[in-house]
Amino acid sequence: MTLVRLAALLAALTLPNAGAASDTSLKILDYSDLSGWAEDDHSAALRTFLNTCPDLTAPDWQPICAMAAQQTNARTFFELFFTPVLIGDEDQALFTGYFEPELDGSLIRTGRFRYPIYRLPPEARDRPWLSRREIETTGALTGRGLEIAWVDDPVELFFLQIQGSGRIRLPSGDVLRVGYGGKNGHDYKSIGQELVRRGVYSAHQVSAQVIKNWVRRNPVDGAELLRHNPSYVFFRVVDTVAHEDGPVGAMMRSVTAGRSIAVDPQFTPLGAPVWIEKAGNVPMHRLMVAQDTGSAIKGPQRADIFMGTGDKAGRAAGRLRDPGRMVVLLPIQRAYAMLPEDRL
Repeated sequence: MTLVRLAALLAALTLPNAGAASDTSLKILDYSDLSGWAEDDHSAALRTFLNTCPDLTAPDWQPICAMAAQQTNARTFFELFFTPVLIGDEDQALFTGYFEPELDGSLIRTGRFRYPIYRLPPEARDRPWLSRREIETTGALTGRGLEIAWVDDPVELFFLQIQGSGRIRLPSGDVLRVGYGGKNGHDYKSIGQELVRRGVYSAHQVSAQVIKNWVRRNPVDGAELLRHNPSYVFFRVVDTVAHEDGPVGAMMRSVTAGRSIAVDPQFTPLGAPVWIEKAGNVPMHRLMVAQDTGSAIKGPQRADIFMGTGDKAGRAAGRLRDPGRMVVLLPIQRAYAMLPEDRL
């Protein structure tokens, strides 16, 4: 154990136990335990970390963030100021992917563009409201001036709601970016799992593209399938982010393709670096940063990897459903303070 780690351990004896739930397993690791650590581009990870680091206000994060902007050796920085912590059972790890869709749309309704993207209505704030079926079949939002834009594809609109943000390509050539603006208070239900339950597909066959194709081949049953998910997402116009930057995540900063992940903040602090060891057809061993959340992202070994913008990123995200493990890099004192007393 280095002198730095020893000092941190002694200091941690005086810190209150904090962090993940008491019944969640915790294991302190060494950087030699992280497969592929030495080969990663730590400078790219540091740039992503710096995007949200200034927003971290906890006392143990502030001095680290002050040091981060002055670093010339990113790998040394992470190794010096953070301890790798395995939170939860790695056998239960699941990685999926998300992306920023691009849809064709218009600021006015036309014969082609007739499916509205809505702002959050006042009566849906802070309480459960109408289900997706009720919103779509009763006209509860029609004619109220809540429309941000209209798009030409209801299936892509549904998946825009799942992703929570996107870009709308307008006939003028301009691009309108929209972000998450709220929801109707109903829990998300997977339509992919519903197709498996009905025996239409087996679990390994289901992807976003497979679902889209099935809905389009079966327009009546497809509309009903989409309404199996009662959750309905509303949007807001995002005009504070440069066109070339990624969409705004839960920390109200742009996320970075291949370096930002959505996590469950009950277990993984937003803003924390996270080492990913993803298996599957395209293995990924890489240092990410937890900068987003998602309604389906639950548990200590669960992450959604941001894959980028557009159709190519969407196809990559749709295919991603892999095991592996994720290891959170925590400030040294915080890492040891989380351990039960009999583990110190």
